[in-house]
Amino acid sequence: MSLSTAPDSFAPVRTAQHRTYLMCRPEHFTVSYSINPWMVPANPTDTDLAVRQWQTLYDAYVALGHEVLLIDPVPGLPDMVYTANGGFTIDGIAYGPRFRFAERAGEEGPFMDWFAANGFDVVEPVETNEGEGDFLLVGDVILAGTGFRSTGDSHREVGEVFGRDVISLTLTDPRFYHLDTAIAVLDPVQGPGAVEHANIAYLPNAFDAASQAVLAERFPDAIHVSDEDGAVFGLNAASDGLHVFISPRATGFAAQLRERGYEPVPLDLSELLLGGGGIKCCTLELRTGRQNLK
Repeated sequence: MSLSTAPDSFAPVRTAQHRTYLMCRPEHFTVSYSINPWMVPANPTDTDLAVRQWQTLYDAYVALGHEVLLIDPVPGLPDMVYTANGGFTIDGIAYGPRFRFAERAGEEGPFMDWFAANGFDVVEPVETNEGEGDFLLVGDVILAGTGFRSTGDSHREVGEVFGRDVISLTLTDPRFYHLDTAIAVLDPVQGPGAVEHANIAYLPNAFDAASQAVLAERFPDAIHVSDEDGAVFGLNAASDGLHVFISPRATGFAAQLRERGYEPVPLDLSELLLGGGGIKCCTLELRTGRQNLK
């Protein structure tokens, strides 16, 4: 019996792993420009509601034993709340962002300054990349997205920085402009052979045919998420290996997760979705290679 069809009684036992995350309170959140299909400046935004919804995510992480560090929001940079785009970290090295759009370029300095102040070895990028929005660590392999934001050259650069194999994937639907809107890494495991044991979930229709073929070959047991759940940012999710923090509207995905032995934690970030970001966008994993940051 395959895992995808197994009843709950046969689901694998999952284990939560302690994670350290970087977040940014959306004190200046608004939608004043449009750089993705979700952003419509004519639609009103509620900053207070965005802060309250963000706080529920922060509180959920802390309640489940995870460490959350904060970067100070900067006036005039409303998208800083989407910290996943602020860099990519492994073993105490932080590869900084270089944003495609000028509207977000002001975030580059604050994020790299934060990494340096908190003990990371910072690598300033040459190539256009938007951090963990387009780079996902699966075992020892980096899945890297391109098509809308990060360039293919950044895939080479990130591989050189971290000495890891990189699997390039091409996004084709402008609604899913970052890789973390179309793939969720469910088992954040590392080490030799870990990629063979890591589970992912993804939205097949977000990728070109060649990328779909690569994903099918490398991850034959992956969860295929429906277009309906993808469209509510169901895959913009964070996981500690047991708990999967997801949109409450992604009900089909939640059922698939339960079949696999995961525990969905539904959290509503609908206001922040007006800026084109969800749970994972607001969550940058800090991999330091040591227990704690200062």
